[in-house]
Amino acid sequence: MNVPDDLKYTREHEWVKVDGNTATVGITDWAQGELGDIVFVELPDIGAEVAQMETFGTIEAVKAVSELYAPISGKVLEINAALDDDPMVINRDPYGDGWMIKVELSDPGQLEQLLDAGGYKEIIG
Repeated sequence: MNVPDDLKYTREHEWVKVDGNTATVGITDWAQGELGDIVFVELPDIGAEVAQMETFGTIEAVKAVSELYAPISGKVLEINAALDDDPMVINRDPYGDGWMIKVELSDPGQLEQLLDAGGYKEIIG
């Protein structure tokens, strides 16, 4: 199970990577494995505001539909449009090309409320 040390995680299996004031968000390797083949992702519009631990979209797999939760609050700067044509890139590369949204952080202190890699590994066992 791949759990990169340089990311922060939610208990709902999202990850966030911060670079300056921009946070990139996706779902974890464990989550994509549980979902199975991903067939559709619904993401917010660019410019939309997301709030920490509120839903920002949905992810649909052959087995289930799940809500996506924002690890941090802020304004959506970019969405991964490539997921429209090939949502299974999330299965292949959840921490790389399978990212979902990029958000301008409104409160960097919220990162302290997230799990580090060790804490996330404990949750997924």
